[in-house]
Amino acid sequence: MPDAFFLVVQAVVFTDLNLDKAIEFNDYCHNHKPPISFIKAEVRGLFGSVFCDFGPEFTVFDVDGEEPHTGIIASISNDNPALVSCIDDERLEFQDGDLVVFSEVKGMTEMNDGKPRKIKNARPYSFNLEEDTTNFATYEKGGIVTQVKQPKVLNFKPLREAIKDPGEFLLSDFSKFDRPPLLHLAFQALDKFVSEMGRFPAAGSEEDAQKLIYLAGHINESSGDARVEDINPKLLRHFAFGARAVLNPMAAMFGGLVGQEVVKACSGKFHPLFQFFYFDSLESLPTENLDPSDFKPLNSRYDAQISVFGSKLQKKLEDANLFVVGSGALGCEFLKNLALMGVSCGEQGKLTITDDDVIEKSNLSRQFLFRDWNIGQAKSTVAASAAALINPHLKIEALQNRVNAETENVFDDTFWENLSVVVNALDNVNARLYVDQRCLYFQKPLLESGTLGAKCNTQMVIPHLTENYGASRDPPEKQAPMCTVHSFPHNIDHCLTWARSEFEGLVEKTPAEVNAYLSNPADYTNAMIKAGDAQSRDTLERVLECLEKEKCETFQDCIAWARLRFEDYFADRVKQLIFTFPEEASTSTGAPFWSAPKRFPHPLQFSTADPSHLHFVMAASILRAETFGISVPEWAKHPKTLAEAVEKVTVPEFQPREDVKIETDEKAITLSTASVDDAVVINELIRKLEQCRHKAPPGYRMTPIQFEKDDDTNYHMDLIAGLANMRARNYSIPEVDKLKAKFIAGRIIPAIATSTAMATGLVCLELYKVLNGGHQVEDYRNTFANLALPLFSMAEPVPPKVIKHQDMSWTVWDRWILKDNPTLRELLRWLKDKGLDAYSISHGSCLLYNSMFPRHKDRMDRNMVDLVREVAKAELPPYRHHFDVVVACEDDEGNDVDIPPVSIYFS
Repeated sequence: MPDAFFLVVQAVVFTDLNLDKAIEFNDYCHNHKPPISFIKAEVRGLFGSVFCDFGPEFTVFDVDGEEPHTGIIASISNDNPALVSCIDDERLEFQDGDLVVFSEVKGMTEMNDGKPRKIKNARPYSFNLEEDTTNFATYEKGGIVTQVKQPKVLNFKPLREAIKDPGEFLLSDFSKFDRPPLLHLAFQALDKFVSEMGRFPAAGSEEDAQKLIYLAGHINESSGDARVEDINPKLLRHFAFGARAVLNPMAAMFGGLVGQEVVKACSGKFHPLFQFFYFDSLESLPTENLDPSDFKPLNSRYDAQISVFGSKLQKKLEDANLFVVGSGALGCEFLKNLALMGVSCGEQGKLTITDDDVIEKSNLSRQFLFRDWNIGQAKSTVAASAAALINPHLKIEALQNRVNAETENVFDDTFWENLSVVVNALDNVNARLYVDQRCLYFQKPLLESGTLGAKCNTQMVIPHLTENYGASRDPPEKQAPMCTVHSFPHNIDHCLTWARSEFEGLVEKTPAEVNAYLSNPADYTNAMIKAGDAQSRDTLERVLECLEKEKCETFQDCIAWARLRFEDYFADRVKQLIFTFPEEASTSTGAPFWSAPKRFPHPLQFSTADPSHLHFVMAASILRAETFGISVPEWAKHPKTLAEAVEKVTVPEFQPREDVKIETDEKAITLSTASVDDAVVINELIRKLEQCRHKAPPGYRMTPIQFEKDDDTNYHMDLIAGLANMRARNYSIPEVDKLKAKFIAGRIIPAIATSTAMATGLVCLELYKVLNGGHQVEDYRNTFANLALPLFSMAEPVPPKVIKHQDMSWTVWDRWILKDNPTLRELLRWLKDKGLDAYSISHGSCLLYNSMFPRHKDRMDRNMVDLVREVAKAELPPYRHHFDVVVACEDDEGNDVDIPPVSIYFS
């Protein structure tokens, strides 16, 4: 390769390169000025390796990619070492050795010098500093402590040295702690085999396998301190058998891993892999012994896969009936993998994919089955068409239905019963929980995965072997109290949450309410009168404002509205707040009202000379005009002419009021103050609305605006960022740019192609096990990976909890089934034969039988389906072949026994 090529290269990746050549190229890259990052990757069957050398000195500027941790200070002691305590609003994420800086500290102002200070004895809400503050001024109040990210310099060894002295391997599976040194040896032996034989070992060839084992033993004997105790001939035999094959799931997984390393090499962001990584998924092999003839090629596109798993498993893959839920980032990767593996490509196979979403521009960076011209089209349909181009034999059906209780007529009993496997590719917990319950009920394997930036996880939910997805879950995210968001924000997230809420209220909800009123005044006002609460009163007030005093007829009206809105939000409301709660105010206990985490605010003074003030008015007036159907003049987008128009607006002087109540209760769920006069006020508002309605032109309507974060020309994010940053300025909170505002307010879940590829590759390795059958729980793997660190944690799934009764046992996976529509007496007798006395049977919220009610004995000889239809008034649609009853039982000693759901089939 010519030297000129390397002059423009920061990183090189080699995938099919023998060891001698790799050492030669690596020496060149390592010694180049500046060094060229070198990555060597191999995938051989179910085994893979990566080696990284980023040069003699490589600086990592951001080791983990996480936002710097912060804390709000409650106190700092005058001690050596100083003790810093923070409010218990959120646990601190600091660790011993972290460097932090202080700001906004009152009293002990020496801490505001910007000098990084080292933490020790880190605790959930406090820490010590390696600092003597004995002679500092006394701490009074306030202050923010912020982590300082420190660069890290790594010294990589060249491959020539590292192959002999590899150091510590990056471990992925703690049940295989002795595996990396063995695989380090195996890949060297394979390289030696290829150099001597001029080819890879043949699949199923015992002769070739023994040759590789011999070479491995010979290399091991000359390895000195790196020598392994047991070269494990059985593992090396499998390694030899599959060495010719590059399997799609392995390629996907290693592609994600290597892709992230390339980004690290070029950016200095995230910690590189240092330096060897070995991985295998030997557990994916069939559990039964296969005849060598089963590995013979069939002259098909799946011959590589057959050389590892045999033709019997390939047939099972092709005849599988899969359900993929979601066709976004994960869904696209799954479809690509499944098509290349030949899943659902046989005569008996079928793959159903569903997603109710459409393609957006922001999807294109990581959902690779979509193109620019697909924007606005259904995700599932486009993804299915693209997958069929990858493999024309794929039997795929694309649906646009959300999977939930409302679509059980689409995804009915027959649909679920015929499935082989369900693969989740979802982006929210509620949908995952619903699919989990369906899989639990119909006893179907569920392959679960998710990503969050550089992190990914996989979970295998296997009938009767593992716990289900819903058995354990993360605690819900902590929500900021409403009073904090509306009156006492202390970080930019609070400001952006408020801004998003105000945006929706101003340009979406209120115009929609106006239209609802104008479309059907009688029904609308009757509903408001019936509700008669503070929320209805507030809604009617906003509708009246749009139809009366704040109605806009010209663009100058919209400018006036935006200017007055600025004054209301960022001056008048703050003046009222500090009038109600002055800076020296105290709580009922005598404590300072404005103590952490509250930040004392300051009203803003509007100025057309401030670009951010003017840009807020521009965005607000343009969107206001859009809701009223007013055309926007071109001059409105030019600061000078816009400023001249804004200067014409008369702003009334604000006077704080004594009677204003500002909510301070963190448990309050509404900020509206209820009043005994609500009904009177509502009636008066309705009277005024009627007058306005009669003045409005026939057919008059407003235009609600739905938030769209991805269009940079629509002014939506400009308004939200403006609202948030002006509010942040009120409270001396650091402002954010439009991109960061979009990330938070748009509730964007960070997603990158690398972690998506890794997650789907790992799941598809588990799919081999599921479709083959016969694997035990210890063969499956759940994974958590963080490509930023990098960190891999693979472990066996947790088995389900077992309930025992007499000689029976069951888990959450069990469902007791009775067929042929039994009578109530037959059901009770069936349970009695199991040593269980049923004292209560119900369907939904209706009681079908209770032993305490004598009249229920008259139902003994009634068929259960008749009782459900007549007593419970249940509708049993044609797609439903059974119904469930909840049975309360006790054993012979009167102890309650929690039994599985009982399903009664009636057709």
